[in-house]
Amino acid sequence: MNDKQALEMVSETDVGRVRSNNEDSVATDAPMGIAVLADGMGGFRAGEVASGMAASEILAEMQNILDGRISFEVDPRTGQSEAQKLLWNCISKENSRIYQAAHSQPKYSGMGTTLVVALFHDNKKMTMAHIGDSRLYRLRGDDFQRLTKDHSLVQEQIDLGMITPEQAKLSTNKNLVLRALGIEATVEPEIHNYGTLPDDIYLLCSDGLSDMVNDEDIGMTLRTSGVNLRNCVQQLVQMANNNGGRDNVSVILIRILSECAEPHRLREKVFDWIKLCCNVAIGDKTRNRILHTFSGETLISDCQSNRMNTTKARGIQSNFAQTMLVFIVIGKKISGYC
Repeated sequence: MNDKQALEMVSETDVGRVRSNNEDSVATDAPMGIAVLADGMGGFRAGEVASGMAASEILAEMQNILDGRISFEVDPRTGQSEAQKLLWNCISKENSRIYQAAHSQPKYSGMGTTLVVALFHDNKKMTMAHIGDSRLYRLRGDDFQRLTKDHSLVQEQIDLGMITPEQAKLSTNKNLVLRALGIEATVEPEIHNYGTLPDDIYLLCSDGLSDMVNDEDIGMTLRTSGVNLRNCVQQLVQMANNNGGRDNVSVILIRILSECAEPHRLREKVFDWIKLCCNVAIGDKTRNRILHTFSGETLISDCQSNRMNTTKARGIQSNFAQTMLVFIVIGKKISGYC
């Protein structure tokens, strides 16, 4: 199954009821399992520029890297997964781009953006990164949970016991973020790995939703309307607007449809099957030649170097052709099922 089939992904962004322009930006690629949401800030339309840069450029850079079919294994030296390093590097580069733009053009002075990014990979994993107060939630069965903690003054006050979560909802400082993309020369995103399960629903949103609709109502909406993500995302935006719509509202919803290997994993699985077959059926030298052929390397048909007679060589070639035909049929079957 390719990622487009394995993930259902919908998004919506709305100007709200008060603002004249939309400083939120969203960018998604369901086949590659990428979702990016940014909520800009700054002078006249500068926030719109910052969020637009972040969403579009981070998505494009991740697409280019993932198209190279990188490994997502954990680096034993650092303990970080390749997915974590990928997000860190892409976000760091984008922070520099926005920071440089803000300092090279006066009209963009002080611009920055919050950010939340989700990357679904390796069949059963999601790696997320966030900066600021844009959020990521997960509905698993009936359990609705927020997976991010705001980088904001109000959240810090809650953590220190200075105010309660109920008091935070009424605070005049609830929109003051302590971390944002592009404001400083460097930034530290918060990055975590999570396992995924079929039927999980993930929600990325700007504070235009979370400030206007409480978590309990967001969770209830996902439970009751999540069967249709398009209707659900529109309902969430409408709820924010019905409650005042004081800010731009952006939402991305993602459902895990099923478990199946990503497209670039199918080749590896077939490769493993061929190795198993070769280990059983033929010798080391011939096995290596077949594996080299399958991996894109040149097969040098030099039977004399292996001291094989013509009859034996022809037999191996015939067996190899038949084996490859079997694996092609199996591969097509698997692709059809997935």
